[in-house]
Amino acid sequence: MTWAKDWVRSSPGTHIWLLVIGITSLVIAAASEGLGQFLVHRTSSNIHELNEHPLPSLLISGFWIERPESFLLYAVMFELLHANVERWMGTARWLLTVGGAHIAATLASQELVLLAIEGHRLPRSMTHVVDIGVSYGLAAAAGVLTYRLRPPWRYGYLAGVLVFFGIPLLTGATFTDFGHAIALAMGFAAWPLTPAAAAEKLPPEDGTGPADRADGPPPERRPESPQER
Repeated sequence: MTWAKDWVRSSPGTHIWLLVIGITSLVIAAASEGLGQFLVHRTSSNIHELNEHPLPSLLISGFWIERPESFLLYAVMFELLHANVERWMGTARWLLTVGGAHIAATLASQELVLLAIEGHRLPRSMTHVVDIGVSYGLAAAAGVLTYRLRPPWRYGYLAGVLVFFGIPLLTGATFTDFGHAIALAMGFAAWPLTPAAAAEKLPPEDGTGPADRADGPPPERRPESPQER
């Protein structure tokens, strides 16, 4: 199983994150119904918790899922999206991208909830809505992965991603659907952090770069005329 160890070592952030989600899912599964509801509300990044505990709620909400039975599905998604993006970008840039998208999408989506409450389009009880999960980070990773694929696979994948996230947005979108769209857009915007963007900045390897020209004989100089400065 050397290949499995190498895979895990190449994407440590993904698998540490997945391990923590597995532990919190076991906690929810083993807890009583009342305790389980308390935990998912207490660890939510809803308006109430953001007002009371802004930093902890933003960070902790990304390590819980509401339905423990969905853990295996999330594990597959982590391996397909997060692990591949982390191996490609490096742990630091991957974490900056998906962590930033999680925070930005959470804040923006809850701001939409607040505006809807103030406009009497949602009940005030939505300030305590359950808002936990890892889907914003997955949406950002899905966006970044577009640049990892080569044409023509890239275009088919991009179309599938846009359909997957776009249909809910266009058909009775919830605040979570808006959050997914924001996170996906941030994944697309992370192009400058990718190795593909860095490769485009490298000088062409055709022997005509500045270093190659410097190795040749200096150009012949003509005698300066009296008018030249």
